Amino acid sequence: MAPLDGRYATGPGVVLTPLGPRQRISLRAGAQSLKAVEAKLGLALPTRPKTSASEGGMSALWIGPDEWLVLADDASAAAEPLPTRLAGVAGISVVDVSHRNVAIAVEGPTAEAVIAAGCPQDIRLGGFPVGAASRTILSKAEIVLWRTGEQRFEIECWRSFADYVWTFLAEAARSPAV
Repeated sequence: MAPLDGRYATGPGVVLTPLGPRQRISLRAGAQSLKAVEAKLGLALPTRPKTSASEGGMSALWIGPDEWLVLADDASAAAEPLPTRLAGVAGISVVDVSHRNVAIAVEGPTAEAVIAAGCPQDIRLGGFPVGAASRTILSKAEIVLWRTGEQRFEIECWRSFADYVWTFLAEAARSPAV
């Protein structure tokens, strides 16, 4: 059972939704391995800070100079698991974090304000455009924040922090300051 099963929250101009299972890997790769990784994934990895790339149900979020969080929807993951796709590529580290992370969608005209209630990063559209992704914090929890639309974000957090992150967002969504 997922830690956020059955949860749903709204506030003025925002809806919080737990996202379903997806395959996730933490990928570390040096520059010499990028071409081989990209060929195996069928996806060009983003190489600039705060960027992401998506193709065919798979997304890669730039987390650091040699680190990505790669996400695959169920249909893409069912075809061939990500670690299997990358087997045999030299000089990389692939860690399946599918069961470690939980994802929450925050969407609506006040989504930015709800997240900003606990995130010190400037996430206004001008500085954090659609497709931007970043490892950051929400209150006291480390998260990966990904802007998937002008008024939509996805938050990835460790499942052990899922209740805390959800509760924080739900409280922020009800706040009169939003």
